[in-house]
Amino acid sequence: MRRAIDDAEAVARARGGDLDAYAVLVARYTVRAHRAAFLLGAGEEADDVVQESFVKAFRHLDRFRVGEPFGPWLLRIVANETRNLTRSRRRRAALALRLATAPPGGVAADGPVAKVLAAERRARLVAAVNGLPTRQRQVLVCRYFLDLSEAETAQVLAWPLGSVKSSTSRALNRLRGLFVPDEQDRVANG
Repeated sequence: MRRAIDDAEAVARARGGDLDAYAVLVARYTVRAHRAAFLLGAGEEADDVVQESFVKAFRHLDRFRVGEPFGPWLLRIVANETRNLTRSRRRRAALALRLATAPPGGVAADGPVAKVLAAERRARLVAAVNGLPTRQRQVLVCRYFLDLSEAETAQVLAWPLGSVKSSTSRALNRLRGLFVPDEQDRVANG
């Protein structure tokens, strides 16, 4: 008769290359990981998220802290993978929308003129962001350049969530004033 191994022993043996021990962990946590991925937004792609999460967990078992519970560590990986998937979906949807609304016969999106114009817009935006006060620049970099949520930004900057929200609003209003002429008066007076 085989005895059941606990998570700590399974992790220790898997770190030593025992794939059967890792299979025990996979069997033990697949349903919970799948449920988490589905509920966090992976939807029909939950199977892919779970599979990728188990692969990443196996590759990074050396980072797992001995003595900590395996389940929450794995579910954190599942949550991150789901977040990556949803970000990727948003980017694909935005790209599809841009392509669908591009004027036919207009400047080719990948043509030299479009590339020069995009580079100029990017340079102007980066210069404007760099000209912002430090707190506003930090919050915009976290939120939009690093694509962090408000909660993640608050954690990274060690600010209260309310400060992240208000600083983001002020920074965006300031940028609008620089890029949209009608907004300059509103920002200056408001």
